[in-house]
Amino acid sequence: MRIGELATASGVTTKTIRFYEQAGLVPEPPRTSSGYRDYPGESLTRLAFIRDAQHAGLTLAEIRGILALRDSGQAPCDHVSELIDEHLEEIDRRISELRKTRTALRGLAERAADTDPASCTDTDICRIISRPRVP
Repeated sequence: MRIGELATASGVTTKTIRFYEQAGLVPEPPRTSSGYRDYPGESLTRLAFIRDAQHAGLTLAEIRGILALRDSGQAPCDHVSELIDEHLEEIDRRISELRKTRTALRGLAERAADTDPASCTDTDICRIISRPRVP
């Protein structure tokens, strides 16, 4: 199938398909005698996989690694499991950081509500964020 047909069937733009080819995610297809790309049917499956993997938070480099394993005849299950575990750990770390940031921002919001802008001095940058220095 031609690139336009593949784009329509997959919901991915032709520009994205070409990018995936250049990035090594989609093999370059054979060309017709008139020079058009002639994608095999399995390209739809590959594009759907790439989309699903991206939605799961995998990077293009990680996706390329999974596809390389599959293309070499290996089942990528163990590798995918490791990637999932790594991403879950990263998400847990980020959630923890966001909770700490939320707590800090709530404290600043309380301080902001209690701060009279008229009480700020020229030596203060912002009394809401910086606590007054005690000499």
